[in-house]
Amino acid sequence: MANIYDGAFRTILNDCRKLVIPVINEIFGETYTGEEEIRFFPNEHFLDQQDRADKERITDSNFTVFGKIQKKYHIECESSLPDGKITIRLFEYDAQIALDEGEVTEETLTVTFPNTAVLYLRTYNNTPDKMKYVVVTPGGTVRYDVPVMKVQAYTLDDIFEKGLLMLLPFYIFSYEKDFPKYNSDIQKLAGLKAEYQKILKRLDMLEQQGVIGAFDKRTIIELSGDVVKEIAQKYENVQKGVGDMMRGALIETGARKILNQGISQGISQGISQGISQNQRETALRLLERGKQTIVEIAEDTGLSVKDVEQLAGL
Repeated sequence: MANIYDGAFRTILNDCRKLVIPVINEIFGETYTGEEEIRFFPNEHFLDQQDRADKERITDSNFTVFGKIQKKYHIECESSLPDGKITIRLFEYDAQIALDEGEVTEETLTVTFPNTAVLYLRTYNNTPDKMKYVVVTPGGTVRYDVPVMKVQAYTLDDIFEKGLLMLLPFYIFSYEKDFPKYNSDIQKLAGLKAEYQKILKRLDMLEQQGVIGAFDKRTIIELSGDVVKEIAQKYENVQKGVGDMMRGALIETGARKILNQGISQGISQGISQGISQNQRETALRLLERGKQTIVEIAEDTGLSVKDVEQLAGL
């Protein structure tokens, strides 16, 4: 089960990279603007074991943000009950990340540990507000905290106001304990569906405002549906009620993309008159940033490659 959630977390991190910036700001108190370059590194690490085959460890995320100061980050997604093992696993990951990228100069090894945090999808009575590393060395003791982000601590308004859209696929965890009620009570289920209607409408609004692209919105909706399908396996009405709504939104988004492509293909010269002012402004803004390719901008705005090229003056 956890693999579904880990997979959703890795997918939204890698496919919608800009969405991680508000989360980093929230967890670590950073002030990134969203214009910074984010570079991901391999998530597979092999722990050296002297008498046994090396053990592979797969981290949920391992990336660097290139702001005024280059900083390395490592975030793990966790849905199980805290049992102390995750702290050991985190340190193993961190040590291997640091060692993999360590530098040796004149027999001096320099390793840089990442800024690490844990995203807890479920909150239990013993879920900590933070974890702590204490490393005792011959040269002195090093202590530092590993912050914890609890998805269930954030309301829907919090998520949208703070731009924590990366948490949306896991928002359903806030309602998990009440699944039996939603599954047996049509009125209560209608309330849950109304909450997800709000999510879809607010995502539409963000897309119209150019805050997120069509691809980001579709990814959030698709992953939300995947998580609902997994977490509500035993509750058919919940799974169908919310899950069908997400699938319907995906069909609508796909149809809209096809329509935009059809409009673009029907234009023999010049920029299509079917391009909305919002699409034009979004594409121009992305072109000015220079962080994406023509093809990526076309995918995010719903425009054709030809239209984006013309906006770029190519």
